Amino acid sequence: MDKTDLNPTGTPVSAMVEGYMPGFGNDFETECLPGALPQGQNSPQKCAYGLYAEQLSGSPFTAPRGTNERSWLYRIRPSVKHNTAFANMDLPYWRTAPAPFDTDAPIAQLRWNPTPSPQGRTTFLEGIRTVTTAGDVHTQVGMATHVYVANAAMEDEYFYNADAEMMVVPEMGELTIHTEMGRIDLEPSEICIVPRGMIIRVEPRAREIRGYICENYGAKFTLPNRGPIGANCLANPRDFKTPVAAYEDKETPSKVIVKWCGRFYVTEIGHSPLDVVAWHGNYAPYKYDLRTFSPVGAILFDHPDPSIFTVLTAPSGEEGTANIDFVIFPPRWMVAENTFRPPWYHRNIMSEFMGLIYGQYDAKEEGFVPGGMSLHNMMLPHGPDAMGFDKASTTELKPHKLDKTMAFMFETRFPQHVTRYAMELETLQEDYLDCWSGLKKRFNGTPQGDWS
Repeated sequence: MDKTDLNPTGTPVSAMVEGYMPGFGNDFETECLPGALPQGQNSPQKCAYGLYAEQLSGSPFTAPRGTNERSWLYRIRPSVKHNTAFANMDLPYWRTAPAPFDTDAPIAQLRWNPTPSPQGRTTFLEGIRTVTTAGDVHTQVGMATHVYVANAAMEDEYFYNADAEMMVVPEMGELTIHTEMGRIDLEPSEICIVPRGMIIRVEPRAREIRGYICENYGAKFTLPNRGPIGANCLANPRDFKTPVAAYEDKETPSKVIVKWCGRFYVTEIGHSPLDVVAWHGNYAPYKYDLRTFSPVGAILFDHPDPSIFTVLTAPSGEEGTANIDFVIFPPRWMVAENTFRPPWYHRNIMSEFMGLIYGQYDAKEEGFVPGGMSLHNMMLPHGPDAMGFDKASTTELKPHKLDKTMAFMFETRFPQHVTRYAMELETLQEDYLDCWSGLKKRFNGTPQGDWS
């Protein structure tokens, strides 16, 4: 159903067809007005409704078909009209790699309580705070992890990130992400991918919102190969949702903020840049409901590597070694016999940033709460806390459903450098290492050890 608001002259101010189109990486087509989308060609001499045809490319023109991404947009103004001269600006809590010396803190396993609420009116853009950076934005490798806190809408203020695509992971409060290509309503347990260069405006739909962001400098997120798992389970393509076309036709003073090579720029224009009336192609934003993830696991003994819970991966130039893996730990049945069921103790060549959306993570009995986060950098040991170890080692191994929980991990091949902001947060748990202090020596030279 069309939703159209009219200004006093009868001109549409905004129009949206409700709904989403299913599928991952599909070629879509959608229009707000009948006939706005040309058929049989991309760039007619004259577009319907006086629109301009414009291509938005997410890959080089000559990229292989499987990775070639582009969409054709039919908009009220071409994007060259969406900026005047740029001026420098600063978002003081947003950092970009390389930033290895933003803090001189020593390496350590780290954990934080939830990020504090903002002081005063704070928009989504103002509320982004960088926790870690990795790689190098100038060579398009690596990533950054951020938290966001906000309580106000971006009114006549728009943003696009020329450095990276962004994954938004809400933890508290619903929000709407208005994009050039449609509107995405997002709630905790859903994620959204905003492609590199896509203009957005974010509007909280709750009194306060909070969550996490993964900024991906490298190859775009895609579905992981399933290998022996085969064609089904994990994140199924049909559960990814791309918005139908929507547009704003607003003649109001507006700002467009751009992130480019780690710096921020602002330009002022007299209208909304979200003016795409129709589009077709495969370079588009999308959302995914983490509750539709179909986990697989051990059904006899031991348990597999956490990579089996990968939702999306951003590949690097080395096969099997990701620029970023996005991994979740959702509700699932635990049935393995004679097995220590939580994640085991390990050291890893990958660097792991974890967050908790709701519930309790099975490797930590205390201290890791929804809205919190932890960082275990490459080759730093980590694993269950002492209470978790004792519980998992002595519990009756009957089938057990791990329920009402959703944790996630941004994992990268690069070391994650912690920002000064994160190291100075009042929520940093100075006593985090104490969670392993109760792991006592059990070896006594007998086959049974000491389990007293």
